[in-house]
Amino acid sequence: MEEQIKVPRFREDEGYYTTEKRSRIMSRIRAKDTKPEVKLRKALYASGFRYRLYGKDLPGRPDIVNRSKKIAIFVDGEFWHGKDWEQKKDKIKSNKSFWHAKIERNIQRDRENNDALEALGYTVIRFWSGEIKKNLENCVSRVLKSIL
Repeated sequence: MEEQIKVPRFREDEGYYTTEKRSRIMSRIRAKDTKPEVKLRKALYASGFRYRLYGKDLPGRPDIVNRSKKIAIFVDGEFWHGKDWEQKKDKIKSNKSFWHAKIERNIQRDRENNDALEALGYTVIRFWSGEIKKNLENCVSRVLKSIL
């Protein structure tokens, strides 16, 4: 097993300071019911695909779960889950040590959750939020094809 990446904590004694404005901005970032996630759910439901939300007892708490077909679907934000990370990581200018570790740990955790779900017999499907915004029909067809 791969060694777990350690993410430094945001603590003042470690040299991390956050302004009230930054704290307010970060608190508004949603983990559930994001626009792309809701858009995908509505399209899946309209196509006849039935599901449950946030499999709390499953690794990684998938956004959409169909237990009978053993399908786990995640809707990942490009920044938080490191889309094109190798090209984009050098663009981060402030607080690099925190953000590099944070995003790389998220990528690592996603891989671990995929492996754990696959070990339970689930088909794991991950979508980037931008992919849903740009090409919803392809996303829905990918899910429906996994049923067959």
